[in-house]
Amino acid sequence: MKPVKILVTEKIDEAGLELLRREAQVDVCLGLTPAQLLEVIPEYDALLVRSATKVTAEVLAAGTRLKVVGRAGVGYDNIDVDAATQRGIVVVNARGASSIAVAEHTMALMLALARHIPQAYTSLRRGEWRRGDFVGVELRDKTLGLIGLGRIGAEVAKRAIAFEMRVLAYDPFVSTEHARRLGVTLVSLDELLAQADFVSLHTPLTKDTRRLINAAALARMKPGARLINTARGELVDSQALLEALERGHLAGAALDVFDVEPPPLGPLILHDRVIAVPHLGASTEEAQVAVAIEVAGHVLAALRGEPTPGAVNLPYVLPEAMQTLRPYMRLAEALGRFQSQLRHERLESIELVYHGEIAEHDTTPLTAAALMGLLDEISEERVNLVNATVVARRFGLRVEERRSSSPQGNFTNLVEMTVRADSQSYTVAGTVWQGEPRIVRIDEYWVNFEPSGNLLITRHRDRPGLIGRVGTILGNADVNISEMQVGRRVRRGEALMILRVDEEIPPEAEREIRAIPDIWSVQQVKLP
Repeated sequence: MKPVKILVTEKIDEAGLELLRREAQVDVCLGLTPAQLLEVIPEYDALLVRSATKVTAEVLAAGTRLKVVGRAGVGYDNIDVDAATQRGIVVVNARGASSIAVAEHTMALMLALARHIPQAYTSLRRGEWRRGDFVGVELRDKTLGLIGLGRIGAEVAKRAIAFEMRVLAYDPFVSTEHARRLGVTLVSLDELLAQADFVSLHTPLTKDTRRLINAAALARMKPGARLINTARGELVDSQALLEALERGHLAGAALDVFDVEPPPLGPLILHDRVIAVPHLGASTEEAQVAVAIEVAGHVLAALRGEPTPGAVNLPYVLPEAMQTLRPYMRLAEALGRFQSQLRHERLESIELVYHGEIAEHDTTPLTAAALMGLLDEISEERVNLVNATVVARRFGLRVEERRSSSPQGNFTNLVEMTVRADSQSYTVAGTVWQGEPRIVRIDEYWVNFEPSGNLLITRHRDRPGLIGRVGTILGNADVNISEMQVGRRVRRGEALMILRVDEEIPPEAEREIRAIPDIWSVQQVKLP
């Protein structure tokens, strides 16, 4: 049997290398050219890189022995994850190792903002002694507003509380109980902006959070407040931030991340009340050691065939198990994504109930798939089958699973997913028909549609002509309806309508639909 061989192409801390050497032959080959990497990669079971090595589809194809690719860091943009997944190669990275470093960096920037430390230092270097120009503020008794209460946000909260700060957080996907345990008060985004003396960003970048801090949000911030961004540059509208500083509405801003890195040397970075540093959040000696140890552990676990929360793609599943589970995993993920886009906030618990023959199998992968679908777009980290349960626990969510081998109604197999949020319960159920997922129930309404594409969902009073008015509005907006489902409990009572449309519905058309009398809610869902 060939010895396990690991190729390391970039410098990582010796602590990680030592851990790898306990179980494998480790070859450290720094500075390989792409051609050299292609030549040697067929000899190795694992590849460990940082950001410089490009792990392309070609490299992965050449790595006929590769079982795992490790990235010693948080990102993985230099790795073709899709190509790795197709070849059954697990991709792992080190997500949690830098959390403390980023949290401490956030506190350092907050203190620097509060006491004008960079500006005072620069003044003193010029031979000046202008103490009166640099009178600062204390953190004690100030309010910190955290936008995002994930792993890093939680660590910042702990440290801010030690400084005797009052901590508010806006995170619609974190439970009240989880926040309470941290000593944090959950509030709306508007409340946070209006009350916080310091606003710190710790949310992932999604289509909903891009430019979250725009001109309107900055205008809602408390006069004299300070903004800190150690998350993603695209969360902030840089021009709007500059204008808010120029008007004197904000007292200052500290930026560790930028839209483009390295950023151009412009008026924002050079502003007197801005502290700008070159993406130093994870740049500590301790974090580098922790990253090396964490990624080494993930690589070894993957080589042993063990599940690892460091995986960023799908783990290997036995073919015989996948034959049965694959369509139900797709169904479970679709149920989760559908629930996520219905905008249920303050998630508290998730219950999954499996009815019929599917309940006789190990449904753990199905539950993981459902959680992955639910949490993927709202988590600060990529959620996959391996780490979905861990991420749910981090969100403070209770996850319950029940199984019954008895069929439910007319369905041989049925998967029910109930999300409890804001003390209300929302249920979506589905089955697999001819190998494809179908959603067959939304709360108390029975329906039957494929969970894919652009969907418009309305809750309304069953009245003649109402559906026609919706169709007319969509027609005028050049939006084509390809499928319609209507569910109701009683004639002319409450009803539910699902329209599948070929195009996304323009905002103006959606507003017109919302304005129709007897329509109580309108929701758009977009599924793969």
